Amino acid sequence: MVLNASVRPVRRAVIVAVGSELLTPHKVDTNSLFLTERLNTEGVVVQYKAVVGDDPAQLADLVREAIPRADLIVLTGGLGATDDDVTRDTVAALFKLDLEEDASVVAHIRKRFETRGMEMPEINRRQALVPRGAVVLRNPRGTAPGLLLDRDDVTCVLLPGPPRELRPMFEEVCAVHLGARWTGTRIYRQVLTIAGRTETYVEELTQPLYSQWLAREPVVTTTVLSTLGQIELHLATQGVEPSVAESVLAQATGELSLVLGRSLVSVDGASLEETVGRLLRRAGQRVAVAESCTGGLIASRLTDVPGSSSYLEAAWVTYGNDAKVSNLGVDPALLASHGAVSEEVAESMAVHAKRLAVADYGIGVTGIAGPGGGTEEKPVGTVCVALAGPEGAVRVRTFRFPGERDRVKFQASQVALDMLRRALLPRA
Repeated sequence: MVLNASVRPVRRAVIVAVGSELLTPHKVDTNSLFLTERLNTEGVVVQYKAVVGDDPAQLADLVREAIPRADLIVLTGGLGATDDDVTRDTVAALFKLDLEEDASVVAHIRKRFETRGMEMPEINRRQALVPRGAVVLRNPRGTAPGLLLDRDDVTCVLLPGPPRELRPMFEEVCAVHLGARWTGTRIYRQVLTIAGRTETYVEELTQPLYSQWLAREPVVTTTVLSTLGQIELHLATQGVEPSVAESVLAQATGELSLVLGRSLVSVDGASLEETVGRLLRRAGQRVAVAESCTGGLIASRLTDVPGSSSYLEAAWVTYGNDAKVSNLGVDPALLASHGAVSEEVAESMAVHAKRLAVADYGIGVTGIAGPGGGTEEKPVGTVCVALAGPEGAVRVRTFRFPGERDRVKFQASQVALDMLRRALLPRA
């Protein structure tokens, strides 16, 4: 059965993730990210998302509150066969619908068990209970079918929790059951990444542009997201014609590029390591890395990008002083006079890495990630980063990074990669 296409259009949605495990630090709700992106593609604004445990009363309250706020409510999880799978029963009770066993669903579940040489437990018959009048969404990848109900001026879609089951099922919902109800006004987004600047600095530079964009048609809205060592600017606009929306976003991106200058990493959401890889590949150049406090994180981030063998020549993790001397060739006198955490040693690490690898660039990083090891002169978070480039050019800086050990390490890797990125940019 397909929903009547003449019913109301879908403009607003609410997403509810069901499962007590999602309220622990061990399980993260990733389905709502996929659903939000997919709904935005169809021009549907997600009003809010909620996570609720396996509590029928709390789940019923959430759905009841969402009904006047949304045209579409998407519930994920809680469709299993055990007593703590409460979504199906709760929604049926809320809409005062009787549950009826669907023989075809029982047959599907039984066949899945048989193909694995097992007998279907009787408890799995619970998954074949369907609220009267609901559309059954077949699940070729699991035992729990999805359900679709159209009641009380709202459409409810119940989806299984595992992403490999949920995603293709929701695609079917979009194409078959809701396709005629999209408004045609899609939401278009563009993500710009910025490094080496604080959120307030970026806001000060870009704020004058925002009011201009709000006065245009179509309107461009902005969201500033500050992450560790990086700022993201999310641009969004709505429109029916892709060419118009893309042109408006391109114009806004161009205006931002002028004010952000060399701090702008990418205009397509590419990470810093991806951008560095693009620049190295374009220039036909290679880099070598010598790391101490970052423990190989810089090399790891570079090699996270497919094809990085074309530009990462070699990497060393020289954590101890002896390794810095024997593996890289750092002068013991430098270590003795300046200490391992010094600009002099970072520079020597970068220069020797570049020389040994016969690379175009060498990165050297040494510091104190903590929690111990700091002194009054060199507190925890002190990191020295050096970049040795072509024709003997060397740049070296000392930073004081706040936060715990993992945050210090990541920020150090971010700074090192950004120094390389800026060196690879064409000169104005």
